[in-house]
Amino acid sequence: MGGDHGPSVTVPAAVAFAGAHPDVVMILVGQEDILRQTLQRAGATESARLVVRHASETVAMDEPPANALRYKKDSSMRVAIDMVKAAEADCCVSAGNTGALMAIARFVLKMLPGVERPAIASFLPTRRGRTVMLDLGANVNCTPQHLLQFAMMGSALLGAIDGIERPTVGLLNIGEEDIKGNDVVKEAADLLRASTLNFHGNVEGDDIYKGTTDVVVCDGFVGNVALKTSEGLAQMLGVYLREEFRRSLFTKMTALIALPIINRFKHRVDHRRYNGASLLGLKGIVVKSHGSADDFAFRFAIERAYDEARNNLLELIRQRLDPDNDALEVAAL
Repeated sequence: MGGDHGPSVTVPAAVAFAGAHPDVVMILVGQEDILRQTLQRAGATESARLVVRHASETVAMDEPPANALRYKKDSSMRVAIDMVKAAEADCCVSAGNTGALMAIARFVLKMLPGVERPAIASFLPTRRGRTVMLDLGANVNCTPQHLLQFAMMGSALLGAIDGIERPTVGLLNIGEEDIKGNDVVKEAADLLRASTLNFHGNVEGDDIYKGTTDVVVCDGFVGNVALKTSEGLAQMLGVYLREEFRRSLFTKMTALIALPIINRFKHRVDHRRYNGASLLGLKGIVVKSHGSADDFAFRFAIERAYDEARNNLLELIRQRLDPDNDALEVAAL
């Protein structure tokens, strides 16, 4: 029910995903009348693989997370996460209020052993393929131990999704040198260097899209600013490109000739293909879609949750955060 477009996006995306994955059961949680009507408009009906689960309340996009947590126990968001807790669902995908989703998920599902705070992680395109960056906004203030835990969870995510056994980890900083950064970043670098992770060292902002490392770790304040800046730059470049191609008859003709190249470029940098941020550290799989996502983008968020569930991400994170793990022993010392 959440996001800028609600069921008009989420339901067609779910129908399309179920059609492409015969092993999947999609449970659509929300106001049943609206969901069934939207299913009909999408050319589908409720079935054993497209199940409607009623929830009488919704969480507004601008609603304070505390209100959603305390007073809306039958919201679509709460019901969906309760189903993950009860093992009625393997994962939850939502385009709704990020703060409310994080608060409800943390309250209902609890944290994995060895994780003090959840982190928002997402894939970003790079020159070499893609990289995982976290945290992207869940934690404004972090300790060095939190950053170490984020690195472990990001490494586990890449291991589950891309099959990389020892992904390289970079710590986002204002310079590559060990003397750069504040005390938290310096101490985090020491912990990462002493751990069993494949720590590359400090990386700078331009390293994110170079693909210098497989995982980029930072606190939520820095990560969110970097992500939103990147999105704004991409949008500006797109506007500039369209303006230049429309400037004259000659440039319009040039655009037609260059159209195949433009389309390939758009495909490579299409942010919709990277939609879906994982809420790592919880005892359950929860993926947050961008609120403005269309049905094409929302399908990728579902794909993210599907991949995490079938590749047993939670168990991989548990293994990395096991108290007997050498990395944690070093961190404890």
